[in-house]
Amino acid sequence: MAMLEVKDLEVYYGMIQAIKGISFEVNQGEVVALIGANGAGKTTTLHTITGLLPSKKGTVTFEGQDITKVPAHKIVYMGVAHVPEGRRVFADLSVYQNLKMGAYTRKDKEEIEQTLAMVYERFPRLKERKDQRAGTLSGGEQQMLAMGRALMSKPKLIVMDEPSMGLSPIFVNEIFDIIKEVRKTGTTVLLVEQNAKKALEIADRAYVLETGKILLSGDAKELMNDDAVKKAYLGE
Repeated sequence: MAMLEVKDLEVYYGMIQAIKGISFEVNQGEVVALIGANGAGKTTTLHTITGLLPSKKGTVTFEGQDITKVPAHKIVYMGVAHVPEGRRVFADLSVYQNLKMGAYTRKDKEEIEQTLAMVYERFPRLKERKDQRAGTLSGGEQQMLAMGRALMSKPKLIVMDEPSMGLSPIFVNEIFDIIKEVRKTGTTVLLVEQNAKKALEIADRAYVLETGKILLSGDAKELMNDDAVKKAYLGE
């Protein structure tokens, strides 16, 4: 059984159909990438999975439970963390306070401290800046904070929306290294990413979305060598 299963999903914005009956799954421990051009429906798909957008048709199942109509905050409690596009950290709070906000679904203080230590180990820069206001961090550091905050909830599945967007190449590499690390800890990752090359390099499997439909799917390495993918998304 897949950890996350999306079946025949249809999503509308007013009269416009953004998602046209897509189906895909994410298995425990995988990194799965959704790639596609701007406006393909990648972010819409994530928002529907995490309860931020309603679907018109279809189902989203997480660990065997239908979460199609479950509100976003409850989905977090079930073990799904969302790293939204554009980072969205709490600018006026310190780095430390932002991280603590990520653990609001958890009660065990000792375990929270252990997770915090793990996040600091993975993101040494956040530790150095733990008392600094989040709004004063660079874009790359804010992205790290958004990822660290998501990890604080100890998620089973982490959903990332365009983590490399607007970052300098050096930070892009760092962010992708971190995603690899996250998967090593057993956390499953669903990744939406415009940088198709980077996404396919670290993913196990990938789905190519075009105007609300899944055009291609398969092993990430195979898709990297697919001529249509190369031409359309890898700039070759």
